[in-house]
Amino acid sequence: MKALKYFSILILPLVVYISFTSKGWLTHLPAIVFFGFVPFLEFFIKPNKENFSLEEEKIEKENKLYTYLLYLTLPIQVGFLIFFFYAIQEPNLSNSEIFGRIFGMGIMCGVIGINVGHELGHRNNRFDEFIGEILLLTSLNTHFLPYHNGGHHYNVATPKDAATARKNEVLFTFWFRSHFSSYIEAWRLENKRMNETEKSWLHHQNRMVVYTICNILLLGSIYFFFGQFVLLTFIAAAVSGIILLETVNYIEHYGLLRKQNEHGRYERVKRNHSWNSNHQVGQILLFNLSRHSDHHYNGSKHYQLLRSLPESPQMPTGYPGMMLLSLFPPLWFWVMNKKLNQNS
Repeated sequence: MKALKYFSILILPLVVYISFTSKGWLTHLPAIVFFGFVPFLEFFIKPNKENFSLEEEKIEKENKLYTYLLYLTLPIQVGFLIFFFYAIQEPNLSNSEIFGRIFGMGIMCGVIGINVGHELGHRNNRFDEFIGEILLLTSLNTHFLPYHNGGHHYNVATPKDAATARKNEVLFTFWFRSHFSSYIEAWRLENKRMNETEKSWLHHQNRMVVYTICNILLLGSIYFFFGQFVLLTFIAAAVSGIILLETVNYIEHYGLLRKQNEHGRYERVKRNHSWNSNHQVGQILLFNLSRHSDHHYNGSKHYQLLRSLPESPQMPTGYPGMMLLSLFPPLWFWVMNKKLNQNS
């Protein structure tokens, strides 16, 4: 029964369906729900700091329903992407309605395509990882896995990490630095892996080569079957999803740094090197992503088992609210720099 709460993610395809089949303000319903209603609701719902007991953790670790739900998101994401290709071509749509449908698909790309792809990309079996790769492909963000697992988790909370926002760094410049630097780093990591096994960088085992071909094939297929306008709107939706990801990266690690010893080596990653949120609505809708401190402490731990611990620095509200706050840099710095000083 504990797993059933995560099925509330099905609210997302429901509101996106309404967006794709409606006109006027209803085309903006996904944004209204996820960045209006959810942050408002989290002001009135008490944060959940409870963790599973050791006995419950053993039981829930073996509960396959948590993983089956992640699998279910694949046909939903692919189905809605195809639905989007037709819905965006509906005659007589206003620019506002087109934007509403694009951003609705963009939220699916961020929440399902990238976030669930991230969760499955941490699994230790090839089947789960493959599903994660397909989900990331629907958001044109396949480079995420090589960089995230091989770079971000290793360098988090250091100046070496593209996805760790510096203190007083503005969100809008961070988007570009994080995304393009992580893309370059993904190539570097894969090329290094090929070199260590004495293979050419162009080898078929280089994931970045395979991912690049898959991205080109996807974009080419959309252009061939649906035309230029649909291709451009899909790219806009994927970019929206990527911007949501990078905004999440920004709020998760803003200003936090690991200490260095006298030899310049960083201390091991601890639970105080990522911002944590126990606000329940965003926590459930994002598959416990907001318990990010424990995720970085143990990246292979399944989402349902992530714990909230007192040493983790706490966000003042949930992820959707924090993402909105980050859009206003002076206000963000005023709130978060004070919290940084309290945690230093």
